[in-house]
Amino acid sequence: MQTEMSGFSFEVLDRDQVSNARAGLIKTRRGDIQTPYLVPVATLGSVRALGSDDLVSLGVSCALANTYHLHLKPGDELIGRLGGLHRFMGFSRPLFTDSGGFQAFSLGFGREHNIAKIGNIFPQELNLIPEGNDCQQQGDEQCEEEPLESEIYRSNYRKSYGGGAKEGSKRADGKGQKNARKENLTKITDQGISFKSMADGAWHFLDAERSMRIQSNLGSDIIMSFDECTSPLSDYDYTKKAMHRTHDWAEESIRYHDKSQAIYGIIQGGWFEDLRRTSTDFIVSQPFDGIAIGGSLGNSKQDMHQVLDWTIPRLDDRPRHLLGIGEIDDIFECVARGIDTFDCVSPTRIARRGSLLLSPQSGGSRQNKFRLNIKSARFKEDDLPVDPACSCPTCCRYSRAYLRHLYVSGELSYFRLATLHNLHFMLRLMESIRESIRCGSFMELRGRWLKAI
Repeated sequence: MQTEMSGFSFEVLDRDQVSNARAGLIKTRRGDIQTPYLVPVATLGSVRALGSDDLVSLGVSCALANTYHLHLKPGDELIGRLGGLHRFMGFSRPLFTDSGGFQAFSLGFGREHNIAKIGNIFPQELNLIPEGNDCQQQGDEQCEEEPLESEIYRSNYRKSYGGGAKEGSKRADGKGQKNARKENLTKITDQGISFKSMADGAWHFLDAERSMRIQSNLGSDIIMSFDECTSPLSDYDYTKKAMHRTHDWAEESIRYHDKSQAIYGIIQGGWFEDLRRTSTDFIVSQPFDGIAIGGSLGNSKQDMHQVLDWTIPRLDDRPRHLLGIGEIDDIFECVARGIDTFDCVSPTRIARRGSLLLSPQSGGSRQNKFRLNIKSARFKEDDLPVDPACSCPTCCRYSRAYLRHLYVSGELSYFRLATLHNLHFMLRLMESIRESIRCGSFMELRGRWLKAI
């Protein structure tokens, strides 16, 4: 299948004989994407702490930017006048953009229900987060919950060298812990979604036509249809209503989208089997270039697997994208079920919070979520690289002791070095997954990484 104006096509090249894993090739007007692939998130036109030159040197094939945030700042029309997002951020390779519909969740029920987008955090698994990995949230890379890097470092420095606040203390503004119930900042109707800006309190309105126009101004290569992302706490009736809205908006997105851009439709329906099947059949019936799976994926990772098992057998051979998922175990489980691409802020976000990815041969496991907590005092004199099996620029040059020193001292260079490691780590993991599918050894690779604890 090829869309002429966008230069978009997708071909399945290899299939695993045991699972539903498949390796393929997405072609766009600005380059190719080998699948399975984890798309790095560049919310505001930047993967935080890295420049576009870093992305190229790491071999990043594509990135995903956020329609809502770029619409607010610096403005999609300004970016359009300056030649589009590729020129604006100095990145010539393919770009995805989301539709802005996710903010219906993150500024709405996400705030009201005190939860992040289901993907990295499932309500039933909150108590499984390992100590030291306090940021498992999914969603906007520059979400309001994430403190500024300077604040993180000042806090680290005070804790290490004196003057720090005690853990669990209230915030300086007297509002208590950040997980307090917050105001719902959205108004959703069949016409579209109104958002209250966190920056200035002004209200903004998005509908399918506006979302398509914003994404056209940005000039991305692969865009998402406008949708409503539901909460895992939404009941059946509300989820059904949101699904029908999403279907109406999908048809409008097809009508209004820039034909030079490839467009993916988004399957909704929450954790309700009949709704997922209905939504899958509807989205598949539309002339989208690719299919994305979004919304609430249930209360646990097992629920997510069930949602995919309901959905994927009803799909055709168009590329399949799973929105907001990117933990290592999730990638193996979802690739095995037939997912081609993912996007997730987790690898870069956890890097900034002191969690560095670790391969099984270096001690990584499902139990520790394949992470090393560089904040730990036990690394103070550790001369080993973060992961001795890793060939990233950080591991080739610097020790755990040095990275810990940078983190606790408030040195901004830590952000770049940690992000380089985690992004390189995930890119190489996806490369090994693709190779294993080609060689018929995917399930063996999966078993080595996800072996029983």
